[in-house]
Amino acid sequence: MEPALQEAPLPKYIAIEGPIGVGKTTLAHKIAQTFNYDVFLEQPTENPFLKSFYRNPKQSALATQLFFLFQRMQQIEDLKQRSLFEPVRVADFLIQKDRLFAEVTLSEEEMGLYDKVYEHLTLDAPSPDLVIYLQAPVEVLLDRINKRGNPDEKFLTVDYLERLNDAYSKFFLYFESAPLLIINASDIDLESGGSDYDMLINKIMSDPRGKNFINPQPSIL
Repeated sequence: MEPALQEAPLPKYIAIEGPIGVGKTTLAHKIAQTFNYDVFLEQPTENPFLKSFYRNPKQSALATQLFFLFQRMQQIEDLKQRSLFEPVRVADFLIQKDRLFAEVTLSEEEMGLYDKVYEHLTLDAPSPDLVIYLQAPVEVLLDRINKRGNPDEKFLTVDYLERLNDAYSKFFLYFESAPLLIINASDIDLESGGSDYDMLINKIMSDPRGKNFINPQPSIL
């Protein structure tokens, strides 16, 4: 009699990342609903400097990034506390990516100050069991940002989004801290819960290791 096949264990902590407008929060909610996970969301609206940053990045960049850095410390503590009671969760951000934004927005002098502050903090963040990186070209990001109608985000420039996209690409090129799913989010429908979403769920349930790509090809009529 052959032994029964064991199902692959589900990742207990999934983090979703990608540039602004790519669909992280929407996907986090869908995955949480599918697996009955707790949702752990980034809170950008709590940053009092963010509106000023959108309008005048150079003037407010340092204050914005330092606030996010201290906020990240609190989020790490919250995540550790939640782990005692809610052992499965999905987040719409990766805590370790904070420096990525700092490198995009800060001047050389500001980056030096940011590094000094960072060095004195203890950011002992839990590592995800799986990271999902959503990527899309700038024109797709702009279209989605415009559709959701946040009045502050209308000040985001093409140059900023291009630099952010480049920073994400470099960050995940060498990312090895957890299994990684890289998804081309411009040609995939993850919102409707159709075949594309089913494909993603099946991939998550397959216990992926290393770096994996989901890059659906448009149908040819």
